[in-house]
Amino acid sequence: MALSDSESVRLFRSSAPYINAHRGKTFVIMFGGEAIESENFAKIIQDIALLNSLGVKLVIVHGARPQIEKRLAIHNKASRFKDGIRVTDKETLECVKDAAGSLRSQIEALLTMGLPNSPMHGSQIRVCSGNLVVAKPYGVQDGVDFENTGVVRRIDVQGLNDHLDDGSIVLLSPMGYSPTGEVFNLSHEDVATKAAIALKADKIITFSESDGIFNKSGKLLRTTELNTMKKEVALGNIVAEDTCLTAMLASVEAGVQRAHCVNYKTDGVLLKELFTRDGAGSLVLQNHYEQLRTATIDDVGGILKLIKPLEESGALVKRSRERLEQEIDKFTIIVRDGMIIACAALYLYPEDACGELACVATHHDYRGANRGERLLDEIRKKAILSGLQKVFVLTTVTGHWFLEQGFEEKHIEDLPAGKKEMYNFTRNSKVFMLSLFPN
Repeated sequence: MALSDSESVRLFRSSAPYINAHRGKTFVIMFGGEAIESENFAKIIQDIALLNSLGVKLVIVHGARPQIEKRLAIHNKASRFKDGIRVTDKETLECVKDAAGSLRSQIEALLTMGLPNSPMHGSQIRVCSGNLVVAKPYGVQDGVDFENTGVVRRIDVQGLNDHLDDGSIVLLSPMGYSPTGEVFNLSHEDVATKAAIALKADKIITFSESDGIFNKSGKLLRTTELNTMKKEVALGNIVAEDTCLTAMLASVEAGVQRAHCVNYKTDGVLLKELFTRDGAGSLVLQNHYEQLRTATIDDVGGILKLIKPLEESGALVKRSRERLEQEIDKFTIIVRDGMIIACAALYLYPEDACGELACVATHHDYRGANRGERLLDEIRKKAILSGLQKVFVLTTVTGHWFLEQGFEEKHIEDLPAGKKEMYNFTRNSKVFMLSLFPN
């Protein structure tokens, strides 16, 4: 169903922060040969082209396993695998080169398409590839000679960055070259992982046959820190495509900040994952040294210590220990090395489908680094789960920060009846309100 003009405007506005955040960043995008055979693949390429036009630096790494299998079948050649790794003899290597070359041409053609009735009209995208991956032989393992099967030895980072800085999309095939002139068949996840690590990429994005990473009960894991994911994998609690999971964990372990997994069958999945708050797949990210969680009774002392300077300055309303103990379950905190460094509370006014964001505080040594944004995002999620439509805040000194987060200045009359009766005219706090479901 087509969006109305107002819906299109709202969608465009809501994506603007993500557009600004992604501009100039480096993403490695990885998909296997199965994705290329999907009916949705042309649309994936269109969305990749859109990312390029928005200023994202892109490296695409493709696989070719099903295409290689087809060529081997034509030649009545049986596939040979050992521990899931293809044994690449000379005849198989010719099929690998044929498949990779054909797929590279297909992808380049799709990225070059600029017909007047296509989404990429006028894009003028440049696609570059070449001998940017230096490989070495996998060698003899358990008595099996893998011949022309190889692993990545080195990524030509300077060459990649030259192309990326020139505005080009770099396309890497699952093939590498040695200084002695040999060609090696590589796994595309090895190429993608090593490229992301070498480039210090901001993201690696993997395409899977499923919607992402699931736990054993079938729940899609939206956002998971690396250590938590590794523990779940070790316990056998994870269901995911092996190539995607391997690339994601190895990349994040080596310093890539974020690794995504999305479904190549879903139209617009790449844009939804990158430009909407809820995303569309699974995200594995670096471990935070800080823990964000709901406060417990044991946290009362730490919160009192945190908010005391702000209470003394008049920035926050004073709270007694007794009151804080009674309301502790309303607080969300950020803890670093056992110390509470930030907090915020959510008070519900369910009859008005409204909530109050209160007692927002960050330790003066830890301001910045988006801690306020992390707290606000968590409060927003809790408010939505509670069935609220909007959140308001009363403040005397931080109004500009709330405006930057999407709040709008309102009047006392806009407050819920219960809060309006308790409004302290002596403080003369300004009212700011955030719609959780903007029009």
